[in-house]
Amino acid sequence: MGETLIQNADTVLTMDDDDRVFHQADVLIRDGVIVAVGQGLAATDRGYGGQVLRGEGCIVTPGLVNTHHHLYQNLTRAVPGAQDALLFGWLQRLYPIWSRFGPEEMFVSAQLGLVELALSGCTLSSDHLYLYPNGARLEDTIHAAAEVGLRFHPTRGAMSIGESNGGLPPDHLVEAEAAILNDMIRVVDGFHDSGEGAMCRVGLAPCSPFSVSRELMRDTAVLARDKGVMLHTHLAENEEDIAYSQAQFGCRPGQYAEDLGWTGPDVWHAHCVKLNPAEIDLFARSRTGVAHCPCSNCRLGSGIAPVRQMRDAGVPVGLGVDGSASNDMANLMGEARQTLLLQRVAQGADAMSPYEALKIATRGGADVLGRPDCGRLATGKRGDVAIWDVSGVGSSGSWDPAALLLAGPSQVKHLFVEGRQVIDNGEVTTLDLPVLLERHRGLAEHLMASD
Repeated sequence: MGETLIQNADTVLTMDDDDRVFHQADVLIRDGVIVAVGQGLAATDRGYGGQVLRGEGCIVTPGLVNTHHHLYQNLTRAVPGAQDALLFGWLQRLYPIWSRFGPEEMFVSAQLGLVELALSGCTLSSDHLYLYPNGARLEDTIHAAAEVGLRFHPTRGAMSIGESNGGLPPDHLVEAEAAILNDMIRVVDGFHDSGEGAMCRVGLAPCSPFSVSRELMRDTAVLARDKGVMLHTHLAENEEDIAYSQAQFGCRPGQYAEDLGWTGPDVWHAHCVKLNPAEIDLFARSRTGVAHCPCSNCRLGSGIAPVRQMRDAGVPVGLGVDGSASNDMANLMGEARQTLLLQRVAQGADAMSPYEALKIATRGGADVLGRPDCGRLATGKRGDVAIWDVSGVGSSGSWDPAALLLAGPSQVKHLFVEGRQVIDNGEVTTLDLPVLLERHRGLAEHLMASD
């Protein structure tokens, strides 16, 4: 794999256990692993081969981590009728469109979505795929991620309660629960890598408490623990979500999750906008993770998640862009900045610093996904590194260029995943982007024409 020396960067934000920050410093990556971080490092002459990248005018951070996405949705951005709808109405508008997807739509959407994330500095992304129309399978996205070169944590989602049984999704988009569990076993056995440095880990992820049965939630938790994989779902996203839980289950979402085995360090829930203090305490005690999706929460009018209270209580929190039908963009630096601003809107200008928000976007997300080998720049950790050019217009005049979320670029200059360069001077290196864009555009136009 070779060696890369990032030399003389203006600032290196390590996000390591000691929160070390270096100035005029170097990062050495060899065979996919960070060998050293510090000053005065030198490339070796031991036959490794590789490159030296000059870091003047740049900030180096760990690669950003995306803890919640629906990659297939970037074929349905800004859909009329869904642009201004609340969550349940938004879903009802989009389900008929998504039912026309197949393997190609899943593959191409995943590739374009992951490229968009990579350009925003993301090196590790989860994905929540919960519908499988027309022969689509989870591996459509797994193969797409392998070609792009991002570290990937896909989750085998599911819906089993259709409209005829009081659910939201159309009946033809739901699956029999026995078939869901069998396919969960298949994809874990076929694609999950539990080892350190894994490029693909698989999680299990029934879509939400209002689209699957109590039995499937419980059975999935049992299966995940038997297989040693993580659990993911949506929880407490908005007031409709809370009302549904209380009406259908006689309790709040946090209690429902705990009753069914959906708390613990191997679980992370998306959104959690409406967690109350007792639920925050439950998540803190059990080390249950949260994927905070601020832009999507704003777009759908769901509210401001109590991230400050969660962090103070000890809840593991990472960031998610959510699907491109509810965010319309997939920029993790934008999510980090929005996290910062919303917590300040809710609780004052001293509620969160730019550094803390960036730490949530890197180390925080890695910890939520059970990846202590990622999300920090330290000896022995994976070579997932983002390099940001702070010599341009966006950072001009900044007294603290390391405060990237206040004044800095939202697109990365260079990006390395497992030591492999995926972005070089702002350009994707792993595939032909114009060809991908044309393929994606054709699929989107076909969907619009048939709507």
